Amino acid sequence: MLMNGTDLLAVANENNFAIPAFNVADYHMFNALVEVSEEKNSPLIIAIHPNEITLLGFDVLLAIRNRLHRSPIPAIIHWDHGATHEQMVAAIQGGFTSVMLDASAEPFDVNVAMTRRAVDTAHAANVSVEGELGTIGKMETADGGIIYTNPEDAVTFVEQTQVDSLAVAIGTRHGIYPSDIRPELKLDLLREIKAAVGIPLVLHGGSNNPDHEIAEAARSGVNKINISSDIKVAYHQALRGVLKDESLREPDGIQPPALAAMKETAARKIDLFGATGKAALYKPLAVTAPDLFATAPVAATV
Repeated sequence: MLMNGTDLLAVANENNFAIPAFNVADYHMFNALVEVSEEKNSPLIIAIHPNEITLLGFDVLLAIRNRLHRSPIPAIIHWDHGATHEQMVAAIQGGFTSVMLDASAEPFDVNVAMTRRAVDTAHAANVSVEGELGTIGKMETADGGIIYTNPEDAVTFVEQTQVDSLAVAIGTRHGIYPSDIRPELKLDLLREIKAAVGIPLVLHGGSNNPDHEIAEAARSGVNKINISSDIKVAYHQALRGVLKDESLREPDGIQPPALAAMKETAARKIDLFGATGKAALYKPLAVTAPDLFATAPVAATV
């Protein structure tokens, strides 16, 4: 059941759970993530970064849309960390039902202006918009490079942009944490931001964080948690083991163990976020994104 992000996240917001946003750059991985979400009866966000769509190609969006339309679980296709308005328009034309314009590295006023323009464009196509305020940490900097989200700024940002969801910086970093780094989320700050803005909040850099902190974040106002590194590590570690057998050459003998390992990791995340069984909260044939691509997606480039 394909819909837009506003409809998907509203239910999570009302019921205090988070939906996993799994980043994919491979159709086999996409299909396996849909399968495990159906098995767990969980809502699903398929997130695709500009780098990932470069690998996948926009033509695959038709197959992704059709698979999600057939699925009984509520789902969206989310454009992750789009950098420009032109990229975002290409994503909408290509078939995404939710988009992110990440202008968090820009000055506040520029971030507001860019995000507001994105909202005006996307809402005209019944596509939801995620903005970001503050900056998610980076592994390559000693202090993490985190600029924490200011609650007062968050209120102003939401009021001026009319964004549908907001990615906040509360202490996460992108990627897998080295052994000498111990991440710690500022959960009190999260609760303060949530109380101030009310809309669904998003946690980027959700891989490799302590389970108890992530679970608490999902109960404290975060309704979308991005997971990329964890599922890819599980997949590729298993794949490396399979490929030690050099006699294997057929994908149907190579891929299944890697997909099974990824599904096991994804299932744990779904449970951790409180999303298991929550597809039952959605009404069948809820307001969905218009099927603008019944024949083929519009050609688009980034």
